[in-house]
Amino acid sequence: MKKITRRIAIFCAVLAALLFALFLLVYNGVILLNDPSAGQYPVRGVDVSSYQGEIDWERLSSQNISFAFIKATEGSSLVDRCFFDNYAQAQKTGLRIGAYHFFSYDSGGDTQAALFISTVEKTDGMLPPVIDLEFYDDYANDPPEQAAVREQLEIMLRELEAHYGMKPIIYATERSYSLYLAGGYEAYDIWIRDVLGTPRLSDGRRWTFWQYTDREQLEGYDGAERFIDMNVFDGTAEEFAQYAR
Repeated sequence: MKKITRRIAIFCAVLAALLFALFLLVYNGVILLNDPSAGQYPVRGVDVSSYQGEIDWERLSSQNISFAFIKATEGSSLVDRCFFDNYAQAQKTGLRIGAYHFFSYDSGGDTQAALFISTVEKTDGMLPPVIDLEFYDDYANDPPEQAAVREQLEIMLRELEAHYGMKPIIYATERSYSLYLAGGYEAYDIWIRDVLGTPRLSDGRRWTFWQYTDREQLEGYDGAERFIDMNVFDGTAEEFAQYAR
């Protein structure tokens, strides 16, 4: 009996060690939980913010990516401190560039749109503006009412479309999509986050962009965040070349 108990204890200890080693490999980006096939999703890109610090865009753009979304604004008053430099330098590469706004549940859609419009210059070939709809702070446990969110979101969507002449993209987690977007917003392309598996939108519609990991490590940036978000476009290189033109 003692031998059996000892063997069980050894087995559990070894299993725990292996699981911990696996956790460290995933946490440090050595193993990616998601790594979609380049054959199925040939068009890949990054999204960045001030967390990536100073970016060498020529170096970053040479690493098998085709696009970059750059954080521009948040709420009604915050401009990402690296946005203007990132936006200017990224446009000197062969990447297609877009800008995104982190949506605040504490500000009106009109003032958030005004900040984004005053910050992000309209340029030829730019990707559509993005509204990042996710949860933060106490809203993670106590999400705002759907009707209130939709009212302000729709104001911002209309104003961005009127200014840029293209329908914005909406970025969402699977939870924020289910709470606020499912069953509506069919006219807008969806950029979905799922870093654990292949995303399945709750109402069955297709997504256009997929953020499949936040643990990739590329060369060309040196910020507080050593990882970078990776994304794919749901289509061919030829389809992406014509996207939002």
